[in-house]
Amino acid sequence: MRILGVDHGLKRVGLAISDETGTVAQSIGYVTPNISEVLRVATERNAGKLLVGLPRRLDGTASAQTEQTRKFIAALTAATTLPVECWDEWLTSAQATRVLIEGNVRRKDRKEKVDQLAAQLMLQSYLDAHAAQ
Repeated sequence: MRILGVDHGLKRVGLAISDETGTVAQSIGYVTPNISEVLRVATERNAGKLLVGLPRRLDGTASAQTEQTRKFIAALTAATTLPVECWDEWLTSAQATRVLIEGNVRRKDRKEKVDQLAAQLMLQSYLDAHAAQ
């Protein structure tokens, strides 16, 4: 089953998809923060599950972005019959930014790539954790 990884943001929603075996996550771009766009991609990619990254502060508490993401998750869950699961996305955006900087990606190009790379890192974390079980 393919899993669509979703990194929710106010301007962009980064997306990543797993392979059929649930082993490898691949970045597939981003869409606007619109439920129908996310579901369109899920349908096009034959996703059997949606995995949404849940942001938290460094101390583990909820932030304003956490609450926005929870609202997005609730709306997404109401709009589809696919299972929707949350996964901790702790520091994936920071990690994605570091990877892009180390790869010499220009600052203006990083803004568009960071969300999709964060989705890939979050989804890969989920896949790795579930492969160990």
